[in-house]
Amino acid sequence: MLSPNQRKQRVFNDLESVEDIVSELRGKFSDKKLYLRYSIEKTELVINEFFDDNTLMVVTDPSVQTEKGISMYGLADKYIEVDLEVIEERGPGYFHCRVVGGRRALHGRKDLRFKVSMDQVIATNFRISKHTIDVGAYNIPTSIKVVLDQFLANNSSLADIVKVDVFKPDDRDAVLKQIRKTGQAVLVSDMSNPESYKAENDNMLDLYSMYRQELGRYIKQAVERGYRSLAVVPIIYINEKQESIPFAYIQLVSKTKEMDIETVLELKELSFSLVDRIRDANTLLIPVHQEVVDLSRGGAKLRVTNDTLKKSMQKARGFIFDLVFKLQAPITIYGEIKAVMNEDGGRLVVSVDFEGNSSRKDELKRFYGILQPMELDYKSRLIKQLKSR
Repeated sequence: MLSPNQRKQRVFNDLESVEDIVSELRGKFSDKKLYLRYSIEKTELVINEFFDDNTLMVVTDPSVQTEKGISMYGLADKYIEVDLEVIEERGPGYFHCRVVGGRRALHGRKDLRFKVSMDQVIATNFRISKHTIDVGAYNIPTSIKVVLDQFLANNSSLADIVKVDVFKPDDRDAVLKQIRKTGQAVLVSDMSNPESYKAENDNMLDLYSMYRQELGRYIKQAVERGYRSLAVVPIIYINEKQESIPFAYIQLVSKTKEMDIETVLELKELSFSLVDRIRDANTLLIPVHQEVVDLSRGGAKLRVTNDTLKKSMQKARGFIFDLVFKLQAPITIYGEIKAVMNEDGGRLVVSVDFEGNSSRKDELKRFYGILQPMELDYKSRLIKQLKSR
């Protein structure tokens, strides 16, 4: 039996009454297939008979264990789910049921989903973040802070004062708050000169406008401390969904020489290298082959058997992986986890929505091109099956 954990919920309207649900089933599913929810192999159900008291006779696979309830789904104009209470089991796979609830999806499924085999396509090269960098909650893992400390130790000679740190919720420094908010850098070549506080371009924070009447006090403090020049760049982490997250910064203060735009550009290059190191430290690569159960343009269902991968997917929001079709180069894609289900035998079934693609050019376009003839073949086989009934 499956133990489902639905993470991303489909948007439904509840069907108002038992009569409405039975009417829906009579009108749209007398000659259409229904399926058992949470069944990987799409176990079919048939409504064998409708009774005047709005109860039903349902026939399904004899191996199905109901545990006093059946949840089924079907697709007519829109996706529908119906919950049944088993009144009596009249034989293996043969149940007298009472309708207890039903829901209709607000939106129909846009993409055709069909089964595939490992001869056609496999999933591999899974890249999963060990930790989520949640800037809103200021949740920066210790392992990433260690990388920042190592970077600081290796680059302490860049200026008289070098600081590498994460943004904090209680930061009182208005400059750091604005850097985190805007992702802009700071350059003040001559801290004793008010004109130096003006932004050189749109990628720079304009401290002249920001401080206004307070600028004189700020300059006085800098001079008293012996500061001559200031440069700050944010460290911007790009997660699997291609979201840019300014979560830390590199700050240089020189007491002896003036820094210029070249210093800022050098710091940005260093920040890019640092982000690569953070990503490597924070990413688990698992290059195993796993089964793709079914596939559509918008998502997939995977059967996961690797223990490390199963453990990682239980807590991950999503992951990057490769789809490898027969005789085709890998297609790299990001899957947001929609649901996870524990299957008999210790396997994990993971449903994902395709929320983005890798930086490779035209990846999704190539994916749709491969999928199109497979969709046509599947539709053709469905039509043949219907005609043969």
